[in-house]
Amino acid sequence: MPSVILGQTGPFTGQSVVLSAAPLTFGRKSDNDVVIVSANASRLHAEILEEDAGFVLYDRNSRNGTFVNDQRITRHALRSGDRIRIGEETFLFESEDAIETMMDLSHLDAPRVSASVDPGVLRVTVTGGGPVGLAFALTLENMLRGRVSITVYEGRWTKNGSTVVWKDETQGNVRRQQVVTVQSRQYLALPEDIQSALFGDVGDYSEMWPVGPDSVDGLPPRNIRIAYIEDCLLELANKNAAIRLVPERFDPSEHQGRLAQEHVLAICEGGRSRTREHYADRFGAADASIYSLDGDHLQDVVLGLRVKSPLSDQMSVLLTVSQNRFLLNSLRGEGFLNMRLTREEARNVIGIDPVRQVFEECIAARPCVMSREEDHEFRCPTHGTLFLPALLRSSPLWKRIREGLTLFGVPENDLTAITSFRLDMVQRPRFTAQLSRPTATGPGTYGLLLGDAANAIHFWPGRGLNSGLASATSLARSLSRTWQGKPLRDADFIRHEAAMSMLQYRHKSRAWNAMVTTDEQGVTRAIKDIIARSMEPEPGDGSEPEHASLDALLERMTAIRERLATRLPGMPTDEELRNHLLTLDPATLRTLQESGAWDTLIVGGEEADIDLFYQSDSPVYVPRPTDPRIGPPARTPQDSVPSNPL
Repeated sequence: MPSVILGQTGPFTGQSVVLSAAPLTFGRKSDNDVVIVSANASRLHAEILEEDAGFVLYDRNSRNGTFVNDQRITRHALRSGDRIRIGEETFLFESEDAIETMMDLSHLDAPRVSASVDPGVLRVTVTGGGPVGLAFALTLENMLRGRVSITVYEGRWTKNGSTVVWKDETQGNVRRQQVVTVQSRQYLALPEDIQSALFGDVGDYSEMWPVGPDSVDGLPPRNIRIAYIEDCLLELANKNAAIRLVPERFDPSEHQGRLAQEHVLAICEGGRSRTREHYADRFGAADASIYSLDGDHLQDVVLGLRVKSPLSDQMSVLLTVSQNRFLLNSLRGEGFLNMRLTREEARNVIGIDPVRQVFEECIAARPCVMSREEDHEFRCPTHGTLFLPALLRSSPLWKRIREGLTLFGVPENDLTAITSFRLDMVQRPRFTAQLSRPTATGPGTYGLLLGDAANAIHFWPGRGLNSGLASATSLARSLSRTWQGKPLRDADFIRHEAAMSMLQYRHKSRAWNAMVTTDEQGVTRAIKDIIARSMEPEPGDGSEPEHASLDALLERMTAIRERLATRLPGMPTDEELRNHLLTLDPATLRTLQESGAWDTLIVGGEEADIDLFYQSDSPVYVPRPTDPRIGPPARTPQDSVPSNPL
C-alpha cells in the first residue's frame, strides 16, 4: 500500500508526495524534494528512506532538530498518523487510503495556498522586510484579501517565541534610530490600518517641516523614527495569516526551485541588493554617466551624527535650509545630524583596531554605528574598532564635526553615535523583468525592483523612503487591478513601469541638484568641492570685512524666513538669529555661506504623483452596433487586424 507525506502548515500545505524506494529529502536548498523556507531549517535537514517494507525518517545533523509528534528524533520508523515538524513547517505521514477518508482537510492548521490546489492565489516573494517591503506586502494583502500568499525574507529579523522581531544593535542591526520625513502624498496612500498604527499617537511623530508642494489635503510631512515604522509594520505582518515572515537573508541561488512556483519576486533589499545583482542581466546595466561631472561619477559621503538638539523646530528648519553642509532631521530634537563630507574628509573616516593597532574602514565600508561608551570613545560593537578622528581631538575632521554641533546647539556629550553612508546615484533602464516564462509546471515569474534597490536617493530628509513607499503602492495597485488567476504579462506592469520611471526622473533630478550647483559663469561644480574650497586660506590681503559671511548668511536666512513664515509660525527673530550665529567661528560661517542654500526654485515644481496612472481603467474596445436589417458593415483591410491579438 503506497504511503504519502501530506503538507499541513507552510508553503507545502495541501500538497502530497507519494513515497517510493527513492529517498525523499527535506531542507532549505532548492535541490531538495521538499524545500523548507523556514529559517530554522538546515540546507539538508532530514530524509525519508525505505527500509524493511517501511519508511524511516532520519535527521541529517540539522542545527535545530527534526520532531515527530513533538519529540526530537535522530531516527524514527514512521507510523500512520505521525506528525513531522521541521522548522515551523509540519507534515503528516499516512497511507493513501487513510488520506482519502479525510480529504476534507478540516484538521489542517493553515489554508491551502499551493497553485495546484487554488490557482486563483497570487504567490509573491518579497526580499527585504524593511519599511518598503513590509508596506508593499501589507498593502497588496489589503487589496487582494483572500487571493494572495506572501513570503517576506529579512536577515535583520529573529524569532522571539512564535513572533518575528527585529534584531537589536548587539546582533548587528544598526541605524534604526534615524528619523525620516514622510510626505502626506505617501502616507495617505497607505491602507487605513497602517495609517492608524503609524500615526495613532501624536507623540510618535512630529510635523517639523511646513506644508509644501508634495503635501495633500493640507497635511504636512511627518517626522517619524525608522525603528517605530519598522516595529509597527512588522507587528501588523505578524498578525496577518496571508503573510509569512522568514527571518533569513534571501539567497536567490538557493531558491531557484521555489521561485519557479512564484508569480512575483519583489526586490526591496536596498541599494546593495544581492538579488538585483543576481538578475543583473534581466534588469540591464545601470548608467552612472548621467550623474557624472567631467567623466567622474559623483558620489557624496555623509557622516551621520546621532544628536539631541535643544533648538526649536523652527530654528532647526531655518538653519538646515539656509546652507548645504549640515542637515538635521529629528523628532523633537533627537535624530541624526547629517554632515556632507569633502573628498579629503571622506578619506579620514577611519576606524582603528585598538588591539592590533591597525586602521580599518569599518565605518566607511559597512553600515556600522559607533556608539559613545563610558570612556567617551566611539566604538563599533560589531568590529570593536574606535573612531579615529575622535581619538585625535585636534584633527581637522573632528573640529568640523564640532562646528556642526555648535550650529545646532548640541553639547558634545549629546553626540552619542557616529555612522556614515555613501550616496551614488545611477540611472536604471528598467524596473520590471520576466525572470521565467510560464511552463506546464510553473506560472512564470516577474521580478520587480522597489525602494532603494530601484532608486537610491540623496540624503534629503526621507526622500528615499517616500520614493520607496510610492513604488510599493504602485506595484500593489498594478497587481490588484490585473490579477485574474492567470499568468502575468508584460502589459500588466505598464502603469507601474511608467510610475517608476517618473519617480526616478523626479527624485533623482531633485537629488542631483542638491549635489551640484552652477555659478554665474555657467560652471557646474560639486557642492562638496565648493565646501572644500571655502576652507582654503582666503586670497589677497584679508581685507574682507570681518562680518561679511555673517551678514550674507543673515540676509539669506531673513529671505527664507519670510517665505516660510505663513506656513511655519514661530520663526526666530533677527536678533535671535544673529546671537546664535555669533557662537560660530568666522571660518565656519564662511563655509556655510559659500555652500549655498537649498535651491528650492530648481527642486520645486510639480511632484511625482502615481495616482495619474491609476485614476481610471483603460478604454475598452466596443464594436460599432450594426443594423440587423442591413447586416454587418463591409470589411476593410484594417478590419483584418484583430483588435486584441491576445
